[in-house]
Amino acid sequence: MFQTFDDATSPEQGPPRLKALRRELAAEGFDGFIVPRADAHQGEYVAACDDRLSWLTGFTGSAGFCAVLTDLAGVFVDGRYRVQVKAQVDLENFTPVDWPETKAGPWLKEHLPASHRMAYDPWLHTRAEVDALETAGVTLVPSANLVDRIWHDRPAPPMGKIIEHPIELAGETHAAKRQRLAVALKAAQHDAAVLTLPDSIAWLLNIRGTDIQRNPVPHCFAVLHADASVDLFVASEKLSELGGHLGADVRVFAPDMFLEHLSTLTGTLQVDKATAPAIVSQTITAEVVFADDPCILPKACKNPTEIKGARAAHMRDAHAMVHFLAWLETQKAGLTEIDVVTALEGFRSETNALRDISFDTIAGAGPNGAIVHYRCTQTSNRAVQDGELLLVDSGGQYVDGTTDITRTVVMGTPTREQQECYTLVLQGMIALAAARFPRGVAGRDLDALARAPLWRHGLDYDHGTGHGVGSYLCVHEGPARISRISQVPLEPGMILSDEPGYYREGAFGIRIENLIVVQEAPKLGDNRDQLSFETLTWVPFDRRLIATDMLAPSERQWIDDYHAKIAATLKVQGASRDWLMAATKPL
Repeated sequence: MFQTFDDATSPEQGPPRLKALRRELAAEGFDGFIVPRADAHQGEYVAACDDRLSWLTGFTGSAGFCAVLTDLAGVFVDGRYRVQVKAQVDLENFTPVDWPETKAGPWLKEHLPASHRMAYDPWLHTRAEVDALETAGVTLVPSANLVDRIWHDRPAPPMGKIIEHPIELAGETHAAKRQRLAVALKAAQHDAAVLTLPDSIAWLLNIRGTDIQRNPVPHCFAVLHADASVDLFVASEKLSELGGHLGADVRVFAPDMFLEHLSTLTGTLQVDKATAPAIVSQTITAEVVFADDPCILPKACKNPTEIKGARAAHMRDAHAMVHFLAWLETQKAGLTEIDVVTALEGFRSETNALRDISFDTIAGAGPNGAIVHYRCTQTSNRAVQDGELLLVDSGGQYVDGTTDITRTVVMGTPTREQQECYTLVLQGMIALAAARFPRGVAGRDLDALARAPLWRHGLDYDHGTGHGVGSYLCVHEGPARISRISQVPLEPGMILSDEPGYYREGAFGIRIENLIVVQEAPKLGDNRDQLSFETLTWVPFDRRLIATDMLAPSERQWIDDYHAKIAATLKVQGASRDWLMAATKPL
């Protein structure tokens, strides 16, 4: 069992730890210290030794930060976590702050004295974050990490083994990738690029790791040179199973040599100010040019081999999901959220291909479904009541692809209100999946398609509509996403989620999610060059929750066609087959 149900933190742990941190502030003469969720690699998911925000505050969300001042501690969280944070932190000592609506810079300026010194760990903040705070008038002082000083039982750094990601799955050798990116470096007249994102390095070198739960990446840093060689900074003991895969053009150094090595480089060095820790540009003595991590866009545009793998992984995952949903239909009184999570992971494990889950499964019953990134624990575990909605968001890590799917089902007979809300969400999901659009269109241009049905009824949701997904890498991957703030044009090969939702605090949550891949659209009309989406996820929707009278004929046809393909493609037997045939009947 990959997932556990222990309570990671509890609110009562926060106040004494906050008090100890403030003693460190006073000893150093600082007026505050910023505690981010991030690690030195700026990953969304962090190792236990880097989970400082959770350890200090109790908040376990995957994004946010705490600004600890001498008399105030603001916990900044986005719309996904505003219900969750209130249950996880001591509200007498920590103050939730709506972010990004409230910017950190102005908030700090308002609450800090005119003459102040705000400390930060330059390993844990990007240059872009530092620049934004300093532009807002905040006086920042680089510092050793003050949380680490008081975290006396801090876990050791992970030392997971690194393995090869073979050409049969990667579709391109790491030598070819390095050469391809080196050509772009030369064209830009850059001598090297500093790489700090583990998934970028994993993609570039065709390796995978186990340093982060749910994300098959190794902790490491790298420098890609314009001659296509790479300096890799990683603990040598992690490489014991890799053999000669890296080759002579990849030079291996100890991690603690990274900064010293940066200080010796000459020429023009490319650094991503949005992802590299600030200490990188602060250490380099050569010319620094800020530009995107050169791996991010090529990694996002999957090649034909990776797309083929994604299709296979999603078909395998669909079989597991159908067995799970058929099982769920047979469950009676007493079913709990933990039962749901355990059963679903069991069905995925029966594929004999599951390497990990792609994130902790979200199984929110009734009001817990309104907590967007809910994680059930032994304390929060709730029985699923008759007539309630159950939101299940889950995914699997397979060597040929990463999956992410959400289905919301009703336990028993739905109310008309539940059907109406569900149908509005489904209409938005269909609108995005069926979209055609010109090249150059970004996620912000398509986000409204998924929200429009909800908007027409005065409803909305406080998270993005879609995120990028890696190829046996991170389930959340940049640079593209479907969001009103995403300006990255969509390109063929990008795999994205399509997941509108609606949440009513204290009552229920609804989210429906498929993964889609950007593809060339068949020519129409005057043959303009357009793109569209191929759906990767093949799992039925809950027909009981679809208000068919609300559907347009094209929407009804889309659902029927989708269900017909599922019925024709999935090869399940016995009771699961009977359930599937009923679930995919034409509306």
